[in-house]
Amino acid sequence: NKIEEKNIFIVVSSGVGMAKNIDILLKRLYVFTNINVAIISAETEAKLLLKGCIPPKEYSDSVILDIGGGNTKGGYVEEFNNDDIFVFYPLTLDLGTVTFTEKINKKAKNNSINEFNELLFNALPELREQTDCLYQQSPKISNKKNVYMSGGAVWAFYTLYKGKSAIENFSPFEIKEVVDYNNMIKTDYAKFEALGLQNKEIEKVLKTYSQKHLIAGNAILLTLLEKMPDIKSKNIYFTKQGQMAWLLSYIADSAKRAKNIQ
Repeated sequence: NKIEEKNIFIVVSSGVGMAKNIDILLKRLYVFTNINVAIISAETEAKLLLKGCIPPKEYSDSVILDIGGGNTKGGYVEEFNNDDIFVFYPLTLDLGTVTFTEKINKKAKNNSINEFNELLFNALPELREQTDCLYQQSPKISNKKNVYMSGGAVWAFYTLYKGKSAIENFSPFEIKEVVDYNNMIKTDYAKFEALGLQNKEIEKVLKTYSQKHLIAGNAILLTLLEKMPDIKSKNIYFTKQGQMAWLLSYIADSAKRAKNIQ
């Protein structure tokens, strides 16, 4: 049967090895379906994420970070010339909610939360060091006044801590709330399980992530915020449309309606 031509997007989140595997997959797809597949790299996805999440008038004053399952990506822009053209500076951390959880679990001898928290504590210095290196390579972040956060870990934090899903596209929050939530998911997780029996939004989070995933993902969120230069002077937002932002941005680019970023 003839397969109709369509667009397919594959996100290559990390590693040369993965890129090779994707290349093999694409060749086989073309042989059997005659479909050309567009690859969205982590850097390109971050650029599209910025376009889709941040209002254009806020581009020059903002940084965006998305905590995914496999890695953490984002970036910011700087004005390049007077023709309203911007250059994108990517930020990538090779740890995400799932990969960080798996990395910690590899050293586990049992399946207890207490052991996981101890192993996480031992893993935090490396996470902080990698985050420091990330920001040291991008000193202009200190000039940005807005921090837009997206991804499953941020969605989980906001929903569980607030007890409801975000209503606005950009919902402000503070580091102290992330710290409070960090303690709650480690020591009072039963509270969320009880709330999940009555609250569909909380139930959805708990069905998506295990307690270990929530702890590991929030450790990344908290580290990214605490290590960000001059964070106390910045506005922090959860952008709830992050999961679809890159696709919407791609569509907008195709229609030549998006801001030009190189």
